[in-house]
Parts: sequence; structure tokens; C-alpha cells
Amino acid sequence: MFRYYQENDALPGDIEAMIAEMKPWYDNYCFARMSLGDDRVFNCDMTLYYLRSQFDFHRSPEEMVDKNIRTDYSKLKMLARIDHDSAHEGSRMSTIEEIATKGEILVNLHTSFPAERVADVDNFRSLLYYYGLLTMCGTRGDRLRMCIPNHCVREQYFGFLREYYQQAHPLDLSRLKDQIDDLAYDGVWKPFFESIACAYRENSSVRDGMEGERNLQGFLKAYLALASYYLVEPELEMNYGYCDFFLLPDKQRYPDIEHSYIIELKYAARTATDAELAMQADEGHRQLLQYSEDKVARQLVSRTTFHRLLIQFRGWDMVRCEEV
Repeated sequence: MFRYYQENDALPGDIEAMIAEMKPWYDNYCFARMSLGDDRVFNCDMTLYYLRSQFDFHRSPEEMVDKNIRTDYSKLKMLARIDHDSAHEGSRMSTIEEIATKGEILVNLHTSFPAERVADVDNFRSLLYYYGLLTMCGTRGDRLRMCIPNHCVREQYFGFLREYYQQAHPLDLSRLKDQIDDLAYDGVWKPFFESIACAYRENSSVRDGMEGERNLQGFLKAYLALASYYLVEPELEMNYGYCDFFLLPDKQRYPDIEHSYIIELKYAARTATDAELAMQADEGHRQLLQYSEDKVARQLVSRTTFHRLLIQFRGWDMVRCEEV
């Protein structure tokens, strides 16, 4: 389609560069188990949104996510609270937190179910797929591995979680954005993480319902997603390991970003001793050094100052926030 318009003098520019820019935001859909080994599909609505900007203004859209996609965001809110039953709602929120944190979940895909069972967890997971909020990415036995398809959908999950957390204990998002600016342009990163740690400690209704490191990751990711300068890559494989967060500068859209980050998050129980914390921190140091030697990662951040951060919590208190 892009080549057709270019051949008819309606679309100037480098098509391959356009596709490369769109791919992490709009690509990666798979709708059939038999097609898991084939090329993935782009979201056609978002592709047309991008194409319209190239037609009209000969540049990428200012925001890669169309504001009209808020209708899909509303679907997620509706599904999470579909029956207003606190027991069901808790299990659905746990599902959303798991997806946001791990990036994937196992699903028994249901093709039909009675209306009175729509709130069941298995049916909820299937509905997330039918609404385009999950896509097929593999199998485990007879179940499907479903994952977040792209950054566009990931932003919806993180936005939903952030709204959920804000209801319990609101943060000053304007101040947080200022701290993200400092993190991206000046390399001043500690105030941002101190703000998040303070919010986590004070947010008892969220904290008490969380299950250690996994949900602490969800809390941090929800607010890191405010950093539009970065493609926040969770659990990215690096040099035979998986870092917790990789803040990859979006150089195509923000070429003046000067700082990039890999973050290792460590969580210990409230009863952990200082010696146990020290051992865990040493492990985090080794992991960060290992991840930072990854050749692909080094190439991706070659035009920035590369920071390796260790964030450690004991219970709900941050006890270590340091650069390695």
C-alpha cells in the first residue's frame, strides 16, 4: 500500500524507515495457532492513522497512539469491572497486573461462553484476546501463550494500572514528568525513583494486594510508561539473561535524548537480613555488568550515556538506589 502511494507521487520519504518506526507500535498480531510461524500482522487502523499523517504533513504523527484508541482503553476498563463483583474484580486485576509485568499469560481460549459466565477469569483472558489486547505468541502444551502485541497496547495496560493506582494514592504526575525530563536529558535519575518508592510505600491498598517483586514491577512500569522518550522494554533478553527494564531512547522521534538505562529491580521480604540484602545486591551488580556487555544493547544506545541502575526493596521500603 505504501509503495502504491509512493509510485503515484502521493507519499514522499523512505518507506523502509516508516515501517521500522511503525513496527514496534502497531505490528505483531497473530490470530491463528497454525500461523504462529508466519509473519505477523499490523493493526490496520493504526497504520492508516500513521499514513494519514504522512499524507497530510509529510512526517510521522506527533503521538504514535491515536487518541481514538481510547475506545479500546475503555473496553479494558469495562472488562475489568464487568460485574462489579469484588472477588471477580480482584482476580481480573491480578490478571492485568500479571500481563503488564510479564508481558504474556497462558490462555485456554474459549470461542463461546454464556453471558452469566463472562466474568470468569478464563473467559476474561479470552475476551482480552478478542478485543485485540492480547495476541498469540506460542503454545505450552494444549494452551496458548498470549502476549502484549506492541507498544500501543502496552500503553493501554500501563495507563489502566496507573489510573487504578492513582485512585488509591495519587502522585503529582506533572512533577513526575519533570523528573522524567531530568532523567532523559540531564541523567538525573534518582529523584524519579525516590518518588516512585515513596508512593509505593504509602499506597497501602495497592501494596497489601501485591505479591512481592512481580507486582512491584507492575507498579514501577505503570509510571515508567509516562516516559514517552523511551521504548520501555520489560524482561528483554541481554547476553544470556533478562534485565528487568531497558529504557531504550526513541531516537527517531527524540534525537536529542542523551541518556539510556538498564534497571535491575531486586525485592526481598521485610524479614530479610542486611547480609541477605548484600548478597542480593552483589547478584544484581553481576547481572547488570553482564547485561551491559550485550552487543545489540550497546549498539542501540551507542549515541547516549548508558546507565546501569540497581533498585532494591525490602518489603515496601527502597533500601538501595545506585548506579553500577
